[in-house]
Amino acid sequence: MEERSLRVYNGEKTFFSKITTTITKLLIPTKVGINGMLISMKRNNVLKAYENFTASNELEDANKKEQAQRKYEDTFALYLEAIDKYIMDSIYKKVKNGTATDFEKNALSKYYVVIHLKETEFLEYKYQKQKYLLDLDYETIQELEKPKLIERYNDFYVSKMDSLFKGLLKNYSIKLSDNIAQTDKEKVYEKIFESLELYISNILPLKIKKDTTNTYKEILEEYDKFDRFTVGKLDQRDYIEKRMILLGISRKLFTHSLPLVVAEQCYIKLLKDTRSLIVDTKILKKQQGAYNLLIDLIEDYNIKLLSTKVYWDKPGAREEYKKFWDEYKTLDKKSKDYQKNKEILFVRNDLIKVEQNPNKYYKIIKFYKNKLVEYGAMKELKNSYTSSGTYSKKKVTIPEE
Repeated sequence: MEERSLRVYNGEKTFFSKITTTITKLLIPTKVGINGMLISMKRNNVLKAYENFTASNELEDANKKEQAQRKYEDTFALYLEAIDKYIMDSIYKKVKNGTATDFEKNALSKYYVVIHLKETEFLEYKYQKQKYLLDLDYETIQELEKPKLIERYNDFYVSKMDSLFKGLLKNYSIKLSDNIAQTDKEKVYEKIFESLELYISNILPLKIKKDTTNTYKEILEEYDKFDRFTVGKLDQRDYIEKRMILLGISRKLFTHSLPLVVAEQCYIKLLKDTRSLIVDTKILKKQQGAYNLLIDLIEDYNIKLLSTKVYWDKPGAREEYKKFWDEYKTLDKKSKDYQKNKEILFVRNDLIKVEQNPNKYYKIIKFYKNKLVEYGAMKELKNSYTSSGTYSKKKVTIPEE
């Protein structure tokens, strides 16, 4: 488990680590500075309060538990205020005096992006600002080369970031349940996928490293797949596949923060994106790659999500899925035709869905029917006469035996 544990990414890859590298250079050489001393003091206070709060969970006295929690919350607020004051004052003064680098100017503008959320998205602002400030000091801690302090801080950092990411995902889930425009939904989808990627890239490795009970053993294989998409240039197919893997992992990590109904909407979005990619791709090899991804996505969607679904809005949809599930279970995985038969089942099932909106999906409908003809699951009747006086090819499904 130790050898296969998820690795922490190189700090140079992220915006937060880049800004904190600069901040570290400002902070460490001036340890006698009042702000540096203040942050250090507040940090020690919050770590002690966190450890007392964690230990209080073993107590039976409810009052002592409440006092420990209140103390932790108070010290945490003071700690963030200290980071905010030192960091932003330092960078702001440099920008104001005209001595800031382009990087520092960009850092300040990113900070204000978070601040501006306060006007329209207060809950998101609350979570994002705390994440921002914690990330700033987290990188500073790593630079101090004090193993005991790093270990203490990591426990606190992981616990706090865990709750912040869950809060963000829950907030996004609620927004998706509201009656919002499609363009706004697309923005929320992007934020969900971005949050999942940040968590799995930066927080999960720290949790795995401390895991002594093999809690995350089941997701290591999926993480290995995700790891392939963390370096190099990605095309649209890669982005969709990466997000499919993120969703699969999220079903084990964020069951409550990202409810099944929201995860289902995310899967449906990926299915739509993949269908569009297939019909928009002109290069045959890339189109086949997109099609292979679609098959994997349909399997993930049906096996990892729909098979666990308990409540269905429409009883008919549940019965349709039960029929699909029964057919899927009868497929012989040892058969040489297993892959072909699986694709036929998946394509037929998805064809039923897209045919409900033929004007929108006419291109993918044509693609699906050609695939079924290719596999011998549909016959093509040539030269069918139409009412307009022209001839066309008609495809009919071969009845199942």
